[in-house]
Amino acid sequence: MDIVAIMKERHSVRQYKNQVIDHSKREEINAFVNAINAESKLAIQVFYDEPKCFDSFIAHYGKFENVKNYIAIVGNKNDQEKAGYYGEKIVLKCQELGLNTCWVAMTHGKSKAEIKKGQKLLIIISLGYGETQGVPHKSKSASELGRADQSTEWFERGMEAVSLAPTAVNQQKFFFELKNGNVTAKSLGGFYSQIDLGIVKYHFEAVTGHEVK
Repeated sequence: MDIVAIMKERHSVRQYKNQVIDHSKREEINAFVNAINAESKLAIQVFYDEPKCFDSFIAHYGKFENVKNYIAIVGNKNDQEKAGYYGEKIVLKCQELGLNTCWVAMTHGKSKAEIKKGQKLLIIISLGYGETQGVPHKSKSASELGRADQSTEWFERGMEAVSLAPTAVNQQKFFFELKNGNVTAKSLGGFYSQIDLGIVKYHFEAVTGHEVK
């Protein structure tokens, strides 16, 4: 399946089946995360069969049910954009493996992540077999999300991918620009906006092969 099809299939899921993630998928996810940690210098950790992180009032308030697996993204406090970029890479890999996910900023309890001096827990991603496949989020129009000084097919493809990207409370507070052949993206503020910026940059680069500054 191509990457755009995976992006279109992937939606946020908060309720999960009581189904264990099978061993072969765990091995594939673990190897993928190890490779990403080596490349990104983040300290991403995956936890399976660990229900305590989401067994809290705040998690139930966030409508999370039966979350027993999660990915903790740990890094330096300035690594938020990187956390979004590489975290979304993992999210799409999990979708390809037939699993469902949700980015979780605050509505979780204490994680089991090992956090060394100078590091912090940047964000968590819930993981498992969803009760449903979730629903698409509403999206702003392409003209609200970016502009180009010339019409190019690849920029339009990239912007379609960007519109499919998850953002905190679906705020989509970012703006892409193509100028003199270079693509830039900036955050327009909002909650967890640097993580969102990393997520949308990954979507654009994965589909177009063009680097975003």
